[in-house]
Amino acid sequence: MVAAGTRLGPQHLGLAASVGCAALAVYRRLRVAVLSSGDELVEPGQPLGPGQIYNSNRYTLRGLLQALGCEVVDLGLVADTLEATTQALAAAAEQADLVVASGGVSVGEEDHVKPAVEQIGRLDLWRVAMRPGKPLAFGHLGPRRTPFIGTPGNPVSLFVTFCLFARPFILRRQGVAGPVEPQAVRARAGFDWPKPDQRREFHRARLGPGPDGEPEVSVYPSRSSAALSSVAWANGLVVIPEGRRIIRGEPVSFLPFSELIP
Repeated sequence: MVAAGTRLGPQHLGLAASVGCAALAVYRRLRVAVLSSGDELVEPGQPLGPGQIYNSNRYTLRGLLQALGCEVVDLGLVADTLEATTQALAAAAEQADLVVASGGVSVGEEDHVKPAVEQIGRLDLWRVAMRPGKPLAFGHLGPRRTPFIGTPGNPVSLFVTFCLFARPFILRRQGVAGPVEPQAVRARAGFDWPKPDQRREFHRARLGPGPDGEPEVSVYPSRSSAALSSVAWANGLVVIPEGRRIIRGEPVSFLPFSELIP
């Protein structure tokens, strides 16, 4: 009636009810522990001091996980020390099916997540050739080998890496049997891209009608991975292959947010 691995929607529940089925066997909600790293972070509503920023990542990450139907265990902000980071990750690994951390996975003096993961578990992947989002980490924690995903601290980098890497991983862990990779559409570039990057870029973009009414992709003017306003402006990501120049009018691949955000 309903194949195993199907993500249930209203139509599936209605179908089950129409044949008198009162209960369905399902996967339980995935329990995901989240934590933030960075002494510069301040919660919204509090005054900012010198060098401080508001912790937007906490709310972006929670929202993305909740949209996927996850049970979120919010462990809050972890002090910028190796000891505190190690203790927080170890505790998270004991109570969750997946641990996701934002920030602390780069190579700065106060980036303690990577060495903490290596101390209590194993790091299987660190850094990917993409922009934004190079310092992405994946590994396992503690004796239960709880999966771990470390996203970059910059808010746009967190959003993009979550959509492209964490979302498919979570869907598969939830039992989804079909394709979990986002499906791109082809459209006309409404912009020039004269300076190619060595990394593949997923730039914030908007798909809409061009001057002649045909679908056209426009891009946000800033490439900054700190400009979260670019994500709010966009309705998807345009894929710029590494080393490629783009001339206005050429076809490009566009990943709509409908493929990236439930």
